[in-house]
Amino acid sequence: MSSKSIIYTHTDEAPLLATYSFLPIIEAYAAKAGVSMETRDISVAARILAQFDLADDALTELGELAKTPDANIVKLPNISASIPQLKAAIKELQSKGYDLPSYPESPSTPEEKEIRAKYDKVKGSAVNPVLREGNSDRRAPASVKNYAKTHPHTNKPFADGSKTNVATMTDHDFASNERSVTLEADDTLKIVLETAAGDSIVLKEDLDVLAGEIVDATKMSAAHLEAFLVNALAQAKADDVLFSVHLKATMMKVSDPIIFGHVVRAYFKGVFEQYADQLAAAGLSPNDGLGSILPGLDDVEGGAEIKAAFEKALAEGPRLSYVNSDKGITNLHVPSDVIVDASMPALIRNGGRLWGVDGGEDDTLAVIPDSSYAGVYQAVIDDVKRNGPLDPATIGTVPNVGLMAQAAEEYGSHDKTFEIAEAGTVRVLASNGEVLLEHDVEAGDIWRACQTKDVPVQDWVKLAVTRARATGAPAVFWLNESRAHDAEIIKKVQAYLPEHDTEGLEIQILAPTLACSYSLDRMRKGEDTISVTGNVLRDYNTDLFPILELGTSAKMLSVVPLIAGGGLFETGAGGSAPKHVQQLLEEDYLRWDSLGEFFALVPSLEKYAEQADAPAAKVVAAALDRATGTFLNEDRSPGRKLGTIDNRGSHFYLGLYWAEELAKQTEDAELAATFKPLAETLRANEQKIVDELLAVQGKPADIGGYYYPDDELASAVMRPSETLNKALADF
Repeated sequence: MSSKSIIYTHTDEAPLLATYSFLPIIEAYAAKAGVSMETRDISVAARILAQFDLADDALTELGELAKTPDANIVKLPNISASIPQLKAAIKELQSKGYDLPSYPESPSTPEEKEIRAKYDKVKGSAVNPVLREGNSDRRAPASVKNYAKTHPHTNKPFADGSKTNVATMTDHDFASNERSVTLEADDTLKIVLETAAGDSIVLKEDLDVLAGEIVDATKMSAAHLEAFLVNALAQAKADDVLFSVHLKATMMKVSDPIIFGHVVRAYFKGVFEQYADQLAAAGLSPNDGLGSILPGLDDVEGGAEIKAAFEKALAEGPRLSYVNSDKGITNLHVPSDVIVDASMPALIRNGGRLWGVDGGEDDTLAVIPDSSYAGVYQAVIDDVKRNGPLDPATIGTVPNVGLMAQAAEEYGSHDKTFEIAEAGTVRVLASNGEVLLEHDVEAGDIWRACQTKDVPVQDWVKLAVTRARATGAPAVFWLNESRAHDAEIIKKVQAYLPEHDTEGLEIQILAPTLACSYSLDRMRKGEDTISVTGNVLRDYNTDLFPILELGTSAKMLSVVPLIAGGGLFETGAGGSAPKHVQQLLEEDYLRWDSLGEFFALVPSLEKYAEQADAPAAKVVAAALDRATGTFLNEDRSPGRKLGTIDNRGSHFYLGLYWAEELAKQTEDAELAATFKPLAETLRANEQKIVDELLAVQGKPADIGGYYYPDDELASAVMRPSETLNKALADF
């Protein structure tokens, strides 16, 4: 890998398909400016292959690069694989001839345990903690915000008497059981379960921590979770509203699939009681959802009877919300189908309604079991019920500064999360044997520990002040002094703020629900407010507010100034990527909007200009920024139906405007002369290229695989304009 290159990542689903179309344009333009471009494959398929030495370990390589000043990584959305997705990817790779073992559900032998450990490194949020060696600066570019104001989407009002609300646990959950300590010196910790029977089981050892590091521990009581779910189901039934659960089974890849399994068991309580042995023997786990259980019953003796029992329970229980009623996909089918940070804003934007079995909309009981952040969504629901929907034409914006460096907080808990096998006490022990944190636990409880290093907190506070100074907007730390972890963070914030010039700045610390209400009040006045949050709320807020402001979170600028001096440039959310791929396969139309890629590439090129002392890269970046403005003004984003330009057409127009901006700029005469013929060729052939792109629509497309497409097939599908291809090749 060159020490100074822009690394463009190959990821998954719609963003990967878009890359086949857009990257050739980027590479052609960058080459003329002397910008070095490289690619690395960090898709879920490539990461699986790397675990078994069948491909290069690009993720580890980029993780090391992120710790250097030379890092310049453009990171597209990737699959945070749930177990069903992981199994599907493995099956696809096996069908392509790769010698991979199947995913072991219940590993018993040393070999199976080793295989499972390798796959566990791939599932869930395996990419972001490795690359995010800096904190997050995520905001709507001015051009996008202005476009949203002049072309506002619709946020629907809640109906009078709407029964939509959030249901969450009030105690015995992660929030209420949290305990936290800040370490005074470097140490190596151990996590031990002392069972009621007198055994000592080491859950985790050799856990290195640094001086000033915060260590948290908490648990969710399985018994109280089950009782809560019984009540929530009864409430949904009594209120005659849809029942939906909203989790983060991708990022919280250990705890939330377990919680999801509890929900599936609670809804189908009678079925699991009657057929528990048959389901377990067949390896059909509620944690994987109905999408795995129902097809799996086809190979089980008596499976038709069990399937009928599920269908009967579905008909008689509370009405479920549906992800896709046309295909019979419920809220309980796949744990990764209903991700809270995307699903809750969509519910709010739609007037508090989700979709039922018949495709009709209805009020919903949105179940978010852990109460840590559930109140934020209830605060928005209450505000919209009271004040009406937010008007994108007039509202302010809520950018985010997020603490995420070095796997901060809950998103670093995966290797320290356990479903407790037997009752006892879990203790976090210092190297001298001192008990730092402890919880009494029962069998089935979910226990987890988190870490937050001190240097990322210092950097986070600095970034918050920097953004407040640059924008003049208030910066609000969303921290609850009554929560154990937040209390430790608040001490650090109060210690580090005086190290910066905050004169004339408005900086506050508010509990999340109060911070949300404060920000909403300012939004309605057209005022901006910076949300300064921990890692999970960073994820939630950077979907919640953009979806209400812009209609999508895919159009955000996400810059991660890496602590070592490099840059990570993220390109937006990928929550609807599976639906986009499905549409492409069915009718050769990709609705994915690459605006996030356009936005991320500008600061990446600017960073390259700085790193490589390459002024031409800065000229190319400025031209791309202006071209993106034209792109928005001309409304060249993909349409939603056949007969309009899709992702490929949007790339053509971005390339056209970019070439024209480079041809007419006066900072670099050589570049202007180089791009003038291309700009003229693209403009002269505009209609021909558009016609070639439109001509392929309306029939199935073959890309040779979902998780690991065939490069030749995918490239042919995503580059169907011979005229455009020739113009770039001759350039």
